[in-house]
Amino acid sequence: MKYLSVLCLFVAGVLAKHEIYDGHAVYQVDVTSMDQVKLVHDFENDLMLDVWSDAVPGRPGKVLVPKFKRAIFENFLKQSGVQYKLEVENIKEQLELEDQLLAAAAAKSNSTRSRLSFDKIHNYEEVDAYLQELAKEFPNVVTVVEGGKSFEGRSIKYLRISTTNFQDASKPVVMMQSLLHSREWVTLPATLYAIHKLVIDVTESDLINNIDWIILPVANPDGYVHTFDGDRFWRKNRATGYMIFNYCIGVDLNRNFDVSWGTESSYNVCSEIFHGRRAFSEPESSVIRDIIAEHRNRMALFLDIHSYGSIILYGYGSGVLPSNALQVHLLGVQMAQAIDRVKWSTNKDYIVGNTFHAMYAASGSASDYAMQAAAPFSYTYELPAYRNDDGLEGFLVDPDFIEQAGFETWEGIKAGARAAAAAAKELKKVNTA
Repeated sequence: MKYLSVLCLFVAGVLAKHEIYDGHAVYQVDVTSMDQVKLVHDFENDLMLDVWSDAVPGRPGKVLVPKFKRAIFENFLKQSGVQYKLEVENIKEQLELEDQLLAAAAAKSNSTRSRLSFDKIHNYEEVDAYLQELAKEFPNVVTVVEGGKSFEGRSIKYLRISTTNFQDASKPVVMMQSLLHSREWVTLPATLYAIHKLVIDVTESDLINNIDWIILPVANPDGYVHTFDGDRFWRKNRATGYMIFNYCIGVDLNRNFDVSWGTESSYNVCSEIFHGRRAFSEPESSVIRDIIAEHRNRMALFLDIHSYGSIILYGYGSGVLPSNALQVHLLGVQMAQAIDRVKWSTNKDYIVGNTFHAMYAASGSASDYAMQAAAPFSYTYELPAYRNDDGLEGFLVDPDFIEQAGFETWEGIKAGARAAAAAAKELKKVNTA
């Protein structure tokens, strides 16, 4: 009877946890022209909807619409001649399903402080402890660095992984990060899997002998913690002070970097793409800026891991291409092909392209800034959304896909790291000849 009572309390807690999403619906939107792309994109921003993926011709978009905005949204699409489909009537039911699946996986997990399993999504505290344990266990390879504090005072820690303690200036640097957007839980396994293969299960020693690595698993700690506390689709950081009474809070950290800042984002703090008071107004983006600045002379590759869409994007979000655009595109294709060779057949092949032309205009992104400031090769990964017969949608995670997400993304990362490192060495030879 005691255990039944505990179970009932758990279920009641889960149900209450997602009440804010009760009645929220997911729509699939199909556009047929760039005029419709702009029309829908602008309306979604005006209505301050949570756009999960932007619609472009040939690739439907997904948007989460609150219950009280559904009629307005549907009427607009009908009047504009835009095709749409109601895909999820009430997202709260899927949130409860995700909780159940992840709880069942966690109950069987065999994680320890120095060995995180790939059958669950680990919370901030678990990841933080893991990084510190790795540094203790592998002091000759791993250094844990606190880059700074988040808005709410949490440590922003990253690993430096190197056989020479970053003292060999001839070695190129690869930097990667995940969870800049806090709800994109499936991106965490990508950075954790990379750490695992570089430190614990090393089967390709050239990657650690020839390259120095910087890996930041939780780039937005406050937002990530908040997604575990009941607001599962929270995207931004948790900065306050932008609006009276803090009715709306948070900055989209991937619009807060100093590259075309404020041109393709929002001045409205209630928007999901609010860019903040100024470039680098947020402590989280400032930490990333400082890491890039410290290693700018050696940074060969920068990877910002996001979800979802099975896309590899490169700058610039304005549509202006970098001077080495052809090489950037070809390396992106190499990474995509490496992933496609091992991905699940049920998931679509990766697309590679410039952010503006493949998706939409964007400004102030981390990968654009890294390309402008340091890295000749810089990309945003949009990992796939795994959909099986369980009905989970978009950002929600099925435990069955966690390890696969890490494994297949690592194949792309390896290909990119080797190619970017080789290109960096060739460029160094040319410059010193």
